[in-house]
Amino acid sequence: MKNPFVYGETVSGENGDVRERYDFVKRRGIMNIVVLDGYTLNPGDLDWSGFRRLGHCVFYDRTEPEDVVSRANNADGVLTNKTRLDRAVISELPRLKYIGVLATGYDVVDVEYASQQGIIVTNVPAYSTRAVAQMVFALLLELTNRVHHHSNTVFQGKWSECPDFCYWDYPIVELYGLTTGIVGFGRIGQGVADLAHAFGMRILAHTRTVPSETPKPIEWCSVETLFRDSDVISLHCPLSSETKGLVNAERLAMMKPTAYLINTSRGQLIDEAALADALNHGRIAGAALDVLAKEPPDPNCPLLQAKNIYITPHVAWATRSARKRLMDIAIFNLEAFLAGKEQNVITTVEREGIGRGERR
Repeated sequence: MKNPFVYGETVSGENGDVRERYDFVKRRGIMNIVVLDGYTLNPGDLDWSGFRRLGHCVFYDRTEPEDVVSRANNADGVLTNKTRLDRAVISELPRLKYIGVLATGYDVVDVEYASQQGIIVTNVPAYSTRAVAQMVFALLLELTNRVHHHSNTVFQGKWSECPDFCYWDYPIVELYGLTTGIVGFGRIGQGVADLAHAFGMRILAHTRTVPSETPKPIEWCSVETLFRDSDVISLHCPLSSETKGLVNAERLAMMKPTAYLINTSRGQLIDEAALADALNHGRIAGAALDVLAKEPPDPNCPLLQAKNIYITPHVAWATRSARKRLMDIAIFNLEAFLAGKEQNVITTVEREGIGRGERR
């Protein structure tokens, strides 16, 4: 769909609904758009002008919960990434007709209540697929090759003092021939499978809905089989009542002592105390996480003191290319709404948990 609506310009379209929506907005006046927490999407290296073309815009880097209603009270459209829009907040926003989630996951919005009030809610799917898949392997290669550690020891003088031409402080693990287990096989899970295949890995997968066909050899299995047989487990499933605490003490005990766990999906998929205990007692070889149950974490988060773990600050999605795609799709979603041809609207099926965990 080419941008069929730009406020203040002629609307192109072959049916009356585009003109009708245009007239509706025109009668109401310029659309008031509020971005509640735009800094993580655009810390200064992107351009907000695409939104400014669509109405009167106010951009906030961050919004505290107690400030949401006062900042958005006059808004026709609100865009949010992590700022919550629950029933209590939405009920206090009388003009609100549109909520654009600046992410794929949309658990920050009470979608059911918004729908009851006739408010359209959209999200941004698939913008970070390759960026997140890349991060999975960046984390995995750090676990298996210890690049950062070995580089540091060189600058500390250890190589200069070494009697041999090389040394290593950790076993260096080759990925070829190992088994990777992927929990959740949406776009990101499939992207990880592509990279695992390129490394010559066997691929196990567990997902709610098995695709009719896949371009690469995939072995479908139960969660229990995946945890028992995998050398690497990568989580890519949505957060729901069924998946919260998916990785618990019982499943960690199923894993090989040489296995690695990677999570770039949702922190609440993991029982953090159980994982810390497994790491500290050597029950698994290591873990690498880009997400935690609480973000930013409390200083007493048990994983911050655990052994053999890497934690990055929820940045897998944040390449400039991915953020630019996110912004472009968010603009497209809003233009489509104004044109009466809504796109990427969150549906009842998605509210049941399909596709919700795929970022960010």
